[in-house]
Amino acid sequence: MACTTILVGKKASYDGSTMIARNDDSPSGVFHVKKMVVIEPKDQVKCYKSVISQVEIELPDNPLRYTLMPNVDLKEGVWGAAGINSKNVGMTATETITSNPLVLGADPLIDVKESIDKKLNKGIGEEDFVVLVLPYINSAKEGVLRLGKLLEEFGTYESNGIAFNDENEIWWLETIGGHHWIAKRVPDDKYVVMPNQFGLDNFDIEDALSEGKNNLCSKDLKEFIENNHLDLSLSNKFNPRICFGSHDDSDHVYNTPRAWFMLRYFNPRTYKWDGDNADFKPEDDDLPWSMVPEKKITIEDVKYILSSYFQGTIYNPYLKDGKHIYRPIGVNRTSFMAILQIRPYVKEEIKALEWVCFGSNAFNAIIPLYTNTSLIPEYLNNTTMNVSTDNFYWNSRLIGALADAHFNACSIHIERYQDKVANYSHQLINKYDNLINNEEDIIKVNNEIANMAKNETQKALNNILFGVSMLMKNGFARSDN
Repeated sequence: MACTTILVGKKASYDGSTMIARNDDSPSGVFHVKKMVVIEPKDQVKCYKSVISQVEIELPDNPLRYTLMPNVDLKEGVWGAAGINSKNVGMTATETITSNPLVLGADPLIDVKESIDKKLNKGIGEEDFVVLVLPYINSAKEGVLRLGKLLEEFGTYESNGIAFNDENEIWWLETIGGHHWIAKRVPDDKYVVMPNQFGLDNFDIEDALSEGKNNLCSKDLKEFIENNHLDLSLSNKFNPRICFGSHDDSDHVYNTPRAWFMLRYFNPRTYKWDGDNADFKPEDDDLPWSMVPEKKITIEDVKYILSSYFQGTIYNPYLKDGKHIYRPIGVNRTSFMAILQIRPYVKEEIKALEWVCFGSNAFNAIIPLYTNTSLIPEYLNNTTMNVSTDNFYWNSRLIGALADAHFNACSIHIERYQDKVANYSHQLINKYDNLINNEEDIIKVNNEIANMAKNETQKALNNILFGVSMLMKNGFARSDN
């Protein structure tokens, strides 16, 4: 999957919450249709079988309830993508990342066809991760350890980055080859940007192999690096990105410019980002993995940056003379975006909010749902494979497709729509945080939020459809009346 991730530590966020967020983007030429569901413990499978690799894995007997963002069409598997469990632990999986021939030669990815043909029972990936891990963890760190163990035992057929958060910590895990992995705790005062590329640029391997306070990895990682001559650094400072990442020309078009734009947005005065004398340019390989932002980061900041398309630069594809050479963050084929927010200042039952939107983020609006519930509102849950105006997914896709073709004419309607939904969302959360006493209350509030989104989305669709209809090329000024 081609995705973009941002992680926000609790001292970098506006309210002391941890936030992990990701655009779940379909591959080029594909639009995966998504919905939001809740999986109850009684409905969690006991023996999981992957569609892609056909690997079979026995699961523990004590699953937690959790939210999930599966594909509507299950022919390629669940692809659960993101969710929060009843212990208020979030997981987003995955950010497809890159590697290099030295790594993949030393620890090859699982060959799915060979595994199936020889009945090796190997190979897990993005299709599987959330279902295999999220229902069985009580903290973000537990998520890393469980997934790491599964990777070592079953291996993976792809390179991925996975984020976990609880109210205190955020952990980021990156796979290395077929069976190795590395993970780091995000510093509380920093944010992290990840654009489909191996990201970690610093790591304490001694901590990872001993106390594991802020760093974790597969137990033989040190020997793996040494035996396969993977450390390319000329200094004594270990840089995982140089060791395990890619160094391709395509990264400079597809990946690094997105990191540059995100860092430029949150730290506009920390460095010089533009011009010949810039400290960092869009195609630089040494862009920081994490930084302390210049101000605290809000939900709206996260939504904006994951919706962005190089606004304010010459790379904006909507400019008449724009240089459309870099891959936007808010790309056309986003299936959904989720911000998993765990708040420390409210009671346990309502600490977790999952902010959700569907379709291209440049044109959609995001809403929050309390996740400690057995029922997701129908507007987010009833997505069909056929185009419909009865659900959030297809309405968002329709608005994006109509507005993109007439960007300047529609931008005012999009701005008003996004602002209204954001304003109402915060109003409703502020109103009900102190009024919710049980799950029945949560269901009612979630339905009220969904109904608000449905009404505002319908208004936006009405306005945009009328506006673009008036711009049709077969229009004519003379009227029949």
